[in-house]
Amino acid sequence: MIRTRIISTGSYVPESVITNHDLEKVVETSDEWIMERTGIRERRIADASQAASDLACEAAQKALKHAHLKPKDIDLVIVATCTPDMPFPSTACIVQDRLGIKHAAAFDINAACSGFVYGLHVANSLIKTGAHKRILLVGAEVLSRVTDWQDRTTCVLFGDGAGAVILEGTQEKRGIISTHIQSDGSLGDLIMLPGGGSRFSCSQESILKRLHFIKMKGNETFKVAVRTLAELAANTLEANRLDPSKLSLLIPHQANLRIIQATAKRLNLPDEKVFVNIEKYGNTSAASIPIALDEAVRAGRINDGDHILLEAFGGGLTWASALLRW
Repeated sequence: MIRTRIISTGSYVPESVITNHDLEKVVETSDEWIMERTGIRERRIADASQAASDLACEAAQKALKHAHLKPKDIDLVIVATCTPDMPFPSTACIVQDRLGIKHAAAFDINAACSGFVYGLHVANSLIKTGAHKRILLVGAEVLSRVTDWQDRTTCVLFGDGAGAVILEGTQEKRGIISTHIQSDGSLGDLIMLPGGGSRFSCSQESILKRLHFIKMKGNETFKVAVRTLAELAANTLEANRLDPSKLSLLIPHQANLRIIQATAKRLNLPDEKVFVNIEKYGNTSAASIPIALDEAVRAGRINDGDHILLEAFGGGLTWASALLRW
């Protein structure tokens, strides 16, 4: 049986840092308030010249280097993003061209913060069917461009970055064990970016109404996320008959420290089995998990044979998980 294995990882975050103390000068907030409610201390912000494809290419080049592969070795590029360079061409096509990946297909996936794990689901399916042999999957976001820096409830949450993985088939008993994706469109208004599409195209009215910035019902979203992610993690392990004690590392979407802690508590996982970097980067949406995965690999927290659980929750509403054996 063919399984899909992650053979390499890479990540990139912009150099510019905005701390909580910096935000204190812009909106009515405080470092203590932000840390207590989110666990975020600072976030990275892209330079004015950087778009999602620029961050994606940086992360992808590192993944290619770590795998000792050349662009010609990739036959599909998938970019998970809700902040693409432009509506079309896709950011994946731009990345394909920039990296010189010839004779390959390329497309974007938008499942907001769940996008990278949705991408794993798609890539896993395509490799297992034999449709593609080696896939570059990138999660890349420039959320600072759609963050309302006048909204104290949301501007403290988001940051920019990119993470990448390269996947290929293997006959070994390792790789992606299972993926699980789900959505509930009836809750779409909890997290949304109303402007910029065909519903509210760019106009003087849409600009005045600030429709081109993220809108979020924080309390409602928090409640749904806590319940959904805790159930998702437990159900994923149960579906694979894996006791939580056998899990080596949980790598959750880095949206809110309290949500992460609630999931860990449900699984009875100690702190050392949960990877957290939200303090440094904030919520980087689809880039969150691949950045964390790459950092975990570089830090030596993932070893051959380890069971790794990835889980995410985002606008849509969407949620997704993936169980891996490294």
